[in-house]
Amino acid sequence: MELTFAELRVLGCLIEKWANTPENYPLTSNALAAACNQKTSREPVVSFSTREVDEAVLLLRQAGLARTNSGGRSPKHRHVFDEALGLTREQTILLSVLMLRGPQSVGELRARTDRSIGFDEIGPVSQVLRSLAKREEPLVKDVGRGPGQSQNRWVHQLGDGSAEPNGLTGSDPGIQGATNSQVSLSERAHLVERIDALEARLCRLETALGVESEDELAD
Repeated sequence: MELTFAELRVLGCLIEKWANTPENYPLTSNALAAACNQKTSREPVVSFSTREVDEAVLLLRQAGLARTNSGGRSPKHRHVFDEALGLTREQTILLSVLMLRGPQSVGELRARTDRSIGFDEIGPVSQVLRSLAKREEPLVKDVGRGPGQSQNRWVHQLGDGSAEPNGLTGSDPGIQGATNSQVSLSERAHLVERIDALEARLCRLETALGVESEDELAD
């Protein structure tokens, strides 16, 4: 699996809000952009527009890692990362912290998941990391100690999350190169808008016919 920086940031934020603030989840595009652009618990800090976030969501949906509910006043996004990869809650949350903050030690991961998981000690954290590393397609890797550090650090294996996005300053598109196709940024944004409009229309038709949507059936 090779996700772009923007996909990783958006997916990490969806998982974080699912775990920490379920009362405000799923997220609108505006709320998701605000989560991506937080100045705390993020490395590096970015400045994504809602259009850039929508593009990343579209790519995640194409990969089967996210869904968009279009039945309300504003489309809302949610992850299905755990379902798609067969992950436990603990595995999913640990991966999200690695997506959002880069290489970290077991102790750092324990402290930074205290709100959502609450590991009693670092042993269980190590066990979860090892389970992710032993998968047929490893999702994490032990990269050893950094300069001046006493503990080994772990990184995810979901894509190049270390590459700086163009959107760090907000002056350039933050997810240029998010797909290997030659579709331009404006064309991809237009595609997102068309898909959202079609989903909203389908939802209205299903409501009129008394048919439950796929998302409602899944819930």
